[in-house]
Amino acid sequence: MSSVRAAMNYSVDNGRPIDYYFYEPDPALELNPPGTDVHEVEIHDAWPQAARFTVDREGFELKDFASGFNRFDDDAAIRTLFYPEVAAFVQRHSGARRVEVFDHTIRKRLPADLKQQTEVQRPAVLLAHSDYTPKSGPQRVRDLLPAEADGLLKRRVAFFNVWKPLYDVVEELPLAMCDAQSARDGDMLLMELKYRERTGEIYVMRYAPQHRWYYFPRMRPDQALLLKTYDSETDGRARFMGHSAFEDPNTPANARRRQSIELRTMAFF
Repeated sequence: MSSVRAAMNYSVDNGRPIDYYFYEPDPALELNPPGTDVHEVEIHDAWPQAARFTVDREGFELKDFASGFNRFDDDAAIRTLFYPEVAAFVQRHSGARRVEVFDHTIRKRLPADLKQQTEVQRPAVLLAHSDYTPKSGPQRVRDLLPAEADGLLKRRVAFFNVWKPLYDVVEELPLAMCDAQSARDGDMLLMELKYRERTGEIYVMRYAPQHRWYYFPRMRPDQALLLKTYDSETDGRARFMGHSAFEDPNTPANARRRQSIELRTMAFF
């Protein structure tokens, strides 16, 4: 099986909550940023084993996703026309009885300057992370479905991201996934997301040599990754799956800029 070696941005476990601000913080604050522990890791080409990966074991799988939708510059059209396709895709491949798509992000190479970003257009995340924690997953259900949350949370709830290219084959900044079976609970570190009006939380990862990383080079727009970012079940299946964009050393000099969409969903069983 072929592989590449590339830098992975892990985070330092120093006993303090890691933080990330979505506004300019007070200069007097002592920040504890993520992604400062960089390690070169082996990232395996997942294509030869594509059929064996599952969201309940490794935390990810790749599926065909043919769609006639191409209005990715129209936020309202994405929500009204593309969200139902994504909900059906997740329901079909997860077995959930109900799926709610609740937001999306267009990812491309952008400056880190927050002023250059929008609510739905952000740079590719070069940070080993998983999007939810045992606290923030259920809280998201309560925030979005307050009238139903108590009943829904009595049964299994899982969050899935759907990641796919927009128009072209991915030639730069592909997405790498860390096999959930290779990560221990202690490898996940709490990161606080600081907004002016609230504080959220996700997981970032500390380095461990046993981590197994995979990617699907040259993904096409008619393919999509199903990524599990939270599962309420504690029966041994994957609950959180670390992932990150990375600088692929095989990227051609004239590579097309990666443009992708990441849609976040809640699945109820």
